[in-house]
Amino acid sequence: MKFLSAGIVAMVFMAPAFAQELPEAVRKQGHLRVGIEATYPPMAYKDPATNERRGVNVDLVTAIGKELGIELRWEEMAFAQLIPAIATNRVDFSGSSMTDLPSRREKLSFVDYISTGAQIFTTVQQQKGAQQPIDFCGRSIATPRTTNYFPQAQAWSEKNCVAAGKPPIRVIGTEGAAAARTDLQQGRADGAILGAEYVVYLSQQNPGTFVTIGEPISRNLSGMAFAKEQAPLRDAVAGALNRMISNGTYMEILKKHGLEKQALSAITIDAGE
Repeated sequence: MKFLSAGIVAMVFMAPAFAQELPEAVRKQGHLRVGIEATYPPMAYKDPATNERRGVNVDLVTAIGKELGIELRWEEMAFAQLIPAIATNRVDFSGSSMTDLPSRREKLSFVDYISTGAQIFTTVQQQKGAQQPIDFCGRSIATPRTTNYFPQAQAWSEKNCVAAGKPPIRVIGTEGAAAARTDLQQGRADGAILGAEYVVYLSQQNPGTFVTIGEPISRNLSGMAFAKEQAPLRDAVAGALNRMISNGTYMEILKKHGLEKQALSAITIDAGE
């Protein structure tokens, strides 16, 4: 009982210590306003049965709030609204997955918490023996034209297909992820490229339908985005995530959603390329 009591006392004193990492303005505010775009499974989406928010980001940010000892208030919005909401102080940070790109760091700072990349996949019927990305030289791939995946696929094809004397991949630009998947399933493309985490989710939801082709052809880091002047809050969130890596909470959440291969060994700041 003595040891149990000592443990409880230690826990009581630990929580305020973590809370002290938060900027004074946030502590006075008494809560964190978190922007979230809930249409991108498995990172953040609505459960079709209950309409509740689900996903990796939801679980991670919820755990961060507990680690820092502060209430969370979600602000749901479209992805295009996240950066303006951060800039105008409508939210304290974005809890959605946002690729940490140098161009975005002109206005934002990122806590990088997961790796991602352009993943080639196809259907069982259209695999035709393909095991690695190189097997798609001379074939067609659909991917959203408004994402980094479109130029990344073209650049990869030039470097790995054309430079090796093989025919290029024919990259078909689509209006979005759903359109890319539709082109694949209706036979207008031999394969598709989407984010590695989304391909995992599709495979979970459609067992036996899709086949992942090798490793992603690019590697990026996804992060939670903060205004540059919010560096103290950014660092508090990064510290909470690093503790969650140490105590196993981080990996437990990623494994729950099948994304353990995309885990980072340590949280980084503005390390995207």
